[in-house]
Amino acid sequence: MVPVRTCVACRKRAPRTELLRVVAHEGRLLVDDRAVLPGRGAWVHPEYSCLDRAVARGTLLRALRLSGKPDVSPLENRLKTLMDN
Repeated sequence: MVPVRTCVACRKRAPRTELLRVVAHEGRLLVDDRAVLPGRGAWVHPEYSCLDRAVARGTLLRALRLSGKPDVSPLENRLKTLMDN
């Protein structure tokens, strides 16, 4: 059986392999490719629309139980790299 997760932005369920796990580390949001970094994780589709929606609506921060405004640029750079390939 394939593990299934829910995207925090669009709320659609998908196999874990189709989503990115995002974790907060030292005030920055990072992509956890192997899903092994410690701490709470949130899952999001590797698409700009889902990332923008998750950040704008605050669902990503809520899922990670964060307050304030963490640095999203590492996550955006990683997504850009994925989209270019």
